[in-house]
Amino acid sequence: MSKKTIKNDLALSLAETLNKKFKTEGQVAYFIGGEVTPTDVKEWISTSSPILDLAISNRPHGGIPVGRITELNGLEASGKSLIAGHILAETQRLGGVAVFIDTENALSQDFLEAIGVDVSKMLYVQLDTAESIFEAIEHIIGVAREANIDRLVTIVVDSFAGASTVAEMEGDYDKDGWATGKAIILSKGFRKITRLIGKERIAVLATNQLRDKLGVMFGDKFTTSGGKALGFHASVRIRLKLMGQIVKKVTGGKEVIGVKVNAQVIKNRVGPPFKIALFDVYFDRGIDDSEHWLQIFKDNDIVIRSNPGSKIINQSGEEIKFLNEEWSDVLKDVDLKEFLYGKLCDLLIMKYKSKDDGLDIEIPTITENEDDIEKKEDDIEKKEDDIVEE
Repeated sequence: MSKKTIKNDLALSLAETLNKKFKTEGQVAYFIGGEVTPTDVKEWISTSSPILDLAISNRPHGGIPVGRITELNGLEASGKSLIAGHILAETQRLGGVAVFIDTENALSQDFLEAIGVDVSKMLYVQLDTAESIFEAIEHIIGVAREANIDRLVTIVVDSFAGASTVAEMEGDYDKDGWATGKAIILSKGFRKITRLIGKERIAVLATNQLRDKLGVMFGDKFTTSGGKALGFHASVRIRLKLMGQIVKKVTGGKEVIGVKVNAQVIKNRVGPPFKIALFDVYFDRGIDDSEHWLQIFKDNDIVIRSNPGSKIINQSGEEIKFLNEEWSDVLKDVDLKEFLYGKLCDLLIMKYKSKDDGLDIEIPTITENEDDIEKKEDDIEKKEDDIVEE
């Protein structure tokens, strides 16, 4: 019997005994690659920005992972609730249930409808404390499991920064020191739900507020409220930053109709981290990253600058000329947009390399047999004799 066979038999035996030992918890031992495991991401929900979807998932038609926790953090008015709304709209489009847990009492129904959310079918839950948020999430998981209906559920918590604790709500205004208690509660809550949602078609998206670190002059000057529990348990952390305003000329002056947003994936356990996505947010319709497609294509010579405007070769090999302001009309061609999306994927998806591709350096063995050692010693002695004779 070969060593490989012995190892395989041992692994199978270990898997069987572990699953038997912990049978009350269901299957616990898996062979990755040979069967579906709780760590596999089998489904993704789009953020409505294809560039951001690629930055998170590193695959076509990706987005935030189902069965995992995703954190969106940023300063005020950076677009956190907006992206959350787009994800709820996409959940409904996929036939899933959208749940919005509100701790800030700041939900805009009109804006949710503008970006495609059917608010009549969205479950709105208003809660005040971190304890009640986790109890609600556990209840949703339990109901979904008991119903045994294979249906997607997305839970948005907006936000943990706005959530209090029971002790804080019952305490006096002149007392301080609730931050430590909140961090402990968040740590305990995320430990409980992280494993539970991994076995269900449930995605949890939590927004969080950035705050300044006092006295920090170098490095990251921002931190998030509630300790480090959310950042630790989140598989994906996205930080949003405003880059400027989108202005439209109107009679008598200018009007701000949107903002430019920089989204950096500062933590990623489902793809390469630290990727950056740029997109525009329009106040009347939400996210639009089409202009950034154009810039990426220009930087990679897929769109050629000409005078006037630009030109591109379509899927049929035909040349299409257009002005920059006509780019959104160019993308209205569904077949052309799908063709260009393939080009975008080729440019933005990182290809993983194996050892055979030359990424790893082969380390030579240092084990030598006795004949090789004796030969080297003889060569050294000969060189020493030559030096003495000279």
